[in-house]
Amino acid sequence: MASALDEDTQQSLADGRESAKAFLRSVQKDLQKVFIVFLVGFLATFWALRVFIWEFLYNVTKANMSAAVAADTDVIATTPFEVILLQAKIGLVVGAIFAIPPFIYVTRDELRARGAWPQSPIARWKLAAVGLLGFGLFAGGVAYGIYAFFPIMFSFLAGFGLEAGIQPTYGIVMWTEFIVFLSLSFGLAGQMPLLITGLSYSGIVQYETFRDKWRYAVVAIFVFGAVFSPPDPFTQLMWAFPLIILYGFSLYLAKLVVTAQRSSDRIHVLGAAKNHWNVVGGSAVLGAGLVYAFYEYGGRAAINGVLRNDLIDSDWRFLEPGAGLGVDPATGAAIYAAAWALAFVIIATLWAVYADLDTTSAGYQYGDPAAIDVGELDAAGVRAAPDDAFAEMDEGESLALAQAAIDDNDAEKAQAILDRFDAVNEADGDEDGDGDSTGTGEGATGGSGGAGGSGGAGDAGLMGTVQDRTSRASSTFLSELTDGDEDEAEDDIGGYYKDLKFIFDSLRSRSFRLVAVFAGVMGAAFTWLYLGGLATVRNDLESRVPAEIGGGINIITLHPVEALIFMVKFSILLGIVAVFPFLLYYAWPALRDRGFVAGRIYQVYLWAGALFAGLIGGFALGYGYIAPTIIGWLITDAELANMIITYQVSDFLWLVVYTTIGIGFLADIPIAMLLLNNAGVPYQVFRARWREVTVGIMLFAAVFTPADVITMLLATVPLMAAYGLGVGVLFLVTFGGRRNLSPPSELVGR
Repeated sequence: MASALDEDTQQSLADGRESAKAFLRSVQKDLQKVFIVFLVGFLATFWALRVFIWEFLYNVTKANMSAAVAADTDVIATTPFEVILLQAKIGLVVGAIFAIPPFIYVTRDELRARGAWPQSPIARWKLAAVGLLGFGLFAGGVAYGIYAFFPIMFSFLAGFGLEAGIQPTYGIVMWTEFIVFLSLSFGLAGQMPLLITGLSYSGIVQYETFRDKWRYAVVAIFVFGAVFSPPDPFTQLMWAFPLIILYGFSLYLAKLVVTAQRSSDRIHVLGAAKNHWNVVGGSAVLGAGLVYAFYEYGGRAAINGVLRNDLIDSDWRFLEPGAGLGVDPATGAAIYAAAWALAFVIIATLWAVYADLDTTSAGYQYGDPAAIDVGELDAAGVRAAPDDAFAEMDEGESLALAQAAIDDNDAEKAQAILDRFDAVNEADGDEDGDGDSTGTGEGATGGSGGAGGSGGAGDAGLMGTVQDRTSRASSTFLSELTDGDEDEAEDDIGGYYKDLKFIFDSLRSRSFRLVAVFAGVMGAAFTWLYLGGLATVRNDLESRVPAEIGGGINIITLHPVEALIFMVKFSILLGIVAVFPFLLYYAWPALRDRGFVAGRIYQVYLWAGALFAGLIGGFALGYGYIAPTIIGWLITDAELANMIITYQVSDFLWLVVYTTIGIGFLADIPIAMLLLNNAGVPYQVFRARWREVTVGIMLFAAVFTPADVITMLLATVPLMAAYGLGVGVLFLVTFGGRRNLSPPSELVGR
């Protein structure tokens, strides 16, 4: 059988394999040393976990808990070998991390021969400084997580669980992985200043990009925190605020490094402090004054009162000034005031340096025209800027700056940027001797009338210019997909792409309302569960336990954020259900225009009313009878077998969801089939497509049920039974398909 790869690709892969073999053979004699380092890291980690790390993490977990909450919090092993396997897993990871630096060191000659290592030697003090800075930032991030974030977070999570009737009994694997991975994420986040500064210095990512996209960075920090930290607002803020401050500090360092790299003069720290002596001096007075006010006007007593409340119950307190230093209060207060004054002076000096850099970024002091930040100039400044500032750009950067100006409603500045970029590149093209121009000709000069024009072209013309340029790379995608014939594009991809695009475009103007409904319902559901709804549901279901079961239901959480994650998922589910009728209402005209449905828009009310009636009726049936019956049967069966009844919170709560809302969903399947038949999907389609429906239901069950065959079948069988019931109802209503509720729609005939 012929290979799917062309000859060049096969040759490249063969060359890569040979290079890898030669590389490993050349360092084979040193691999034993690397393995010894790996083995030492593995054994040391394994030993440390057994001797003191488990106890240390356990103490961190209970550090800020009240005595009552700490007594009910425990860490358990759920399988015989998971502790020793977890130790081995962590030891392997740590050993591999320890082995990476020596492996890179012993392979430096081979890396240098292949161009992957600098040819000229790098000063060891620079390498040491970068390494120490990286290690210090990593250690600082991990320390923040262990000593500030985790104690408060675990105290909150355990207290919240107990209030909801859920015992915080963490599985050792989930508990350890949660702490380790979240600590690593803090440590890696601490590398942000090093990463941003390095990317800016090397030119891989421009400093201006990090500066101008700070809003996106803030959103990314919150999204990243939503994935790695508990989804409650308090811990989200504890996660996000330090990282946002760190991002700002990273921008500061990148500004210093990039300016020093681009300019010929040196940055004068003392000169900047002298230029802003009033701010620096005032900061010193402010720092010392805050310390004095904190101790003299009740600040220490107020903070200690907060730390002593029942929610936090922390052993940490603010002592009298000098108590930790062994000196009298007056001397201690003076030392503290001097230390804080020095800290404020350092911050003010850093600001002064940055302020001077902002004044010089347009080239006034440092004299490098290429260092001008075009994005900070107005339209007149863009026209007056030297050509070197635009010669360093590529077309993508100029377009990005122009688009940013358009977003700021400054069309004149956007046109000036495009004109200057075109003029500089036209001049460069003519100097090359080819007589050609890389500018846009009419689009570049007609808009503003040259450098001194006022942007005579309208916004539409300017937007057209930008959109025309940015679409060059993507305009041929559809024609390439359809072998150059765009008229056949719809037929080649079945017509569904244009249908879906048409429907989504019709919803674009209503997207804010849809998002508002979704967010409102989701937020209300989460708030209700968060403020006691979870405990209400749990207590109500427990009250239905058979009388002979005296101990009730013991519900535990094996993962620290398991209950919160369930609350978020359930709230999202309710938000999707609530937004569905609005989505259907706004999309109905487009659906009817493309042939997906038939009938006037009032049909939406029929759809929404019928589906919600089925959902609510099924939910009432499930909550009133089915869920208590199933839970009572399971508990009785476990009690008769002399088992301790302890359910994991996520499994128990999802069982409740499946036996309540799930019943309503089952009731909606026959109703939806009747509605679809009324919209133009004939009875014959439902009867003939049962195999595809079965496969789809099995995929749905595989995703939304626990990962075992039994539970997948338990979910699949009721869904298929509901589908079969719907086919039977349609058979009766349509007289075996001879009289459908509506004629077949255009979609069915495709």
